Parts: sequence; structure tokens; C-alpha cells
Amino acid sequence: MTAYTNKQEQLMTIVDRTLQAVSPDPAMRAALKLDGDMLTVDGKKYDLTQYDRIFVLGAGKASAAMAQTLEALLGDRLHGGIIATKYEHSVLLKKTTIMEAGHPVPDMAGERAAKELLSLAKGTTENDLVFCLMSGGASAIVPAPRNPVTLAVKQGVTRKLLECGATINEINAIRKHLSLFKGGHLAKALEPSTVITLIISDVVGDYLDVIGSGPTAPDQSTFLDCQTILDKYKLCTGIPAEVNEIICEGCAGDTPETCKEGDACFDRVQNVIIAGNSMAVDGAAKAAKEMGYTPIVVDYAMEGEAREVAAKMIQLAGEYCEGKHDIKAPVCLLAGGETTVTIRGNGKGGRNQELALAAAIELSEMQEHREQISVMSFGTDGTDGPTDAAGALVLPDTVARSDEQSNSARQFLADNNAYEFFTNTGTLIKTGPTRTNVMDVVAILIDSK
Repeated sequence: MTAYTNKQEQLMTIVDRTLQAVSPDPAMRAALKLDGDMLTVDGKKYDLTQYDRIFVLGAGKASAAMAQTLEALLGDRLHGGIIATKYEHSVLLKKTTIMEAGHPVPDMAGERAAKELLSLAKGTTENDLVFCLMSGGASAIVPAPRNPVTLAVKQGVTRKLLECGATINEINAIRKHLSLFKGGHLAKALEPSTVITLIISDVVGDYLDVIGSGPTAPDQSTFLDCQTILDKYKLCTGIPAEVNEIICEGCAGDTPETCKEGDACFDRVQNVIIAGNSMAVDGAAKAAKEMGYTPIVVDYAMEGEAREVAAKMIQLAGEYCEGKHDIKAPVCLLAGGETTVTIRGNGKGGRNQELALAAAIELSEMQEHREQISVMSFGTDGTDGPTDAAGALVLPDTVARSDEQSNSARQFLADNNAYEFFTNTGTLIKTGPTRTNVMDVVAILIDSK
């Protein structure tokens, strides 16, 4: 076994341990404490005998796995429900209907799922308890476009926002104001039932109104924010007229805003985050420590262009190699969050693969210390961009010293074609659907000289 193969196994072990740390099942069991018929959720107690019916509604990549644990905990107390999740993310459920849909671009299956969820929600009463299970991906998985916006229009807007490098907060602000489901509207449909929303966060800062576009949370964004976002990315002339119409009417006060703090629909709603990116980073840190590395968390809120983040991380790694910091190698630099990619080429990849390729190029330019550094970047949902990979690994020899290979890597990056590059090197990370989603984790192993 070569040193590089061993390094690859170390990095993949960190991937595995990271995913274990944010698995929905232990997160759900930690959040729900059931003693007989008394349920405690984040310090709040619910007597389950006081409700005529108990339902479960959910949307997102982790929602099916969350529902599986809920069914196991509640047993026959659960009346039924509906879960909408991404294709290939289903699990076996006994009392809950699963509907699969498209992500990141919404599709007709998702529109049908949103209608079913809203229909069930509107049929609940003040004597019902409803568990809402929300996780990353819900925004795309359950599109419910408000008139005159259609699904096709919403698909086009989503693609435009993804391509221009907009952040998830910006994308979701637009989505909420074009939706009948997001921005607190699900809470409005559930009124006056009692609602417990359990959330796995895929958002930097864990903002309730951004995760899944906040179906049961007060919305902080406004139509004016939406107009600012369109102006920022120069999209006003590149999107359908229906979108501009709604946003302009909203800015003028002629179209109702999303649900805000103080709205009565939130009076009987409890929103609880049960897992997030910091737990993933901490899981990676624990794995690195057990391997003999000193874990150093650089950032719990990683954002920005993937290429720029890669350059900064490799520069920092070089400083540790040169002994410019108090803590000496071996160390493991860690960051969690979600970068963005501005698409300029026609290649295939995702933000984690792009970050990894940019890091490989930065490593190739180092005059020394290259042999000490290895990199891993992956998405905890198991999907990076429109690919079957979660991310990629960079080993010291991923980009060789030759000018020819270095120039080739730069061409792949220029074309946003990191997937093909890492297919050739054999260092793509492929986990399959993980049924969780807490953004991305970057790890850089720095060995002693």
C-alpha cells in the first residue's frame, strides 16, 4: 500500500465519520424524549393523549429518514402523513406516504407533492398535533408557485440563480416570494393545529426562515430584498415577466408579503434545529484527532466562491507547513459551510469538486511542502452539483509537477469541468444518497515534514 493510498483511506474515514455525526436517526432520538404519553421537545412538554390525531408532514433530503425514526418512536399513536423527498432518498415507512421529486431544479412531481402536503395541512384541526420534518432541499422539492407564476417559470428562475452564483439565502428569498408553501405559508395552512417542526439545517447561520425556505417560520426577507437580488445579478431582463410582475407589485404593497414575526399562525408552532453543519465539522475533527492530527476549525461559516476559498485554505496550509503558527504539524484544517460557483464553462461538476480542483492547482504551484498536504471537500447530502459524486480528494500528486499537466488542470477549471478531471485521477468521493444534508465539509491534512 502506497503512502497516497493510505492518505486516501484516511480522508475517506473522515468522510464516513462526518456523516455518522449528522445521521438523522440519532439526531431525532436526541431531540424527542418520550416518557409514556409525555413528549418533551427542547424543554417543552406535550401530553400526547390531548390530541385526536397525530400527523407527520415533511420535505427535504433527510425527511424520509427522519420520518422513519418518528414512526419507530410513536408507533400506533401516529395517524399518518406525507413526506416529499429527493429521488432515490426514500426509505421504508409504514404509515407515511413518500413522494419523490426533483432537486435542485423543481419538477411536476414536486408540485404534486406540495399540493398534497398543503391539502393535508388544511384538513387538520385545533385538536391535532403535526410533526413537520424539514431539511435541506425542501425549497426545490416542494414547489407551489403562486399565480401567475408557473412551474416552468420557477424552474427557469432557479436555473438562473444557480448559474449566476447566488447564495442559498438569496435563492430562497426569491423562492419564498413566489410560493404558496414557503415563507411561513405551511404554518398558515396548518393553523390552528399544534405544530412541532424538527429541522436539519443546511444553511450557514442556521436561519429558520432560510432552511427549506422556512415553511413554518416567520420570514425575514421582503419583496424589496428580492428586487435587490435581481438587480445585484442583473437578472431583471433575463427572467420571465411574471416574476418581475409579482416582485414589483410586492414592492408597491399590492401583493401580500410572506408571513412575518407576530403572525397568529405561529402561536402554536415550535421550530427546533436538531442537526447542523457544526456537528459535521466536529465529527470530522474527532476523526482527525484519533488519527493523530490536531484539528483546527478554520471556519464554521464558510462562504464565497469555491476557487477563492480553496486559495485561502491552501495558503493557510502552507503557513502551517512553514511553522508560522503556534500549533505544529501534523494538523487538520477544517471548514464547514457552503461555497458558490459562478458558471462560465460548459463542463460538469459541483462546488466541492471545483474547490478541490482549485486546491490541486494551488498545490501544484508550491515550491515545497506539497508532499505534506492532502485535501478533501464533500457535500454531506452525497450530491455535488448535477453529478453522482459528493466531492473529491486531492493527494500530493493529483496535479504533477509537469507544466503540461498543470495547464490541463487549469483548462478543466476554466470550463467548470472538475468532474471529468477527478474521474481521470480516480479521486471522486461517491457516497450515494446519504439521507442527510448539512452543507459541506473541507478537511486539509498537513503531515510533519
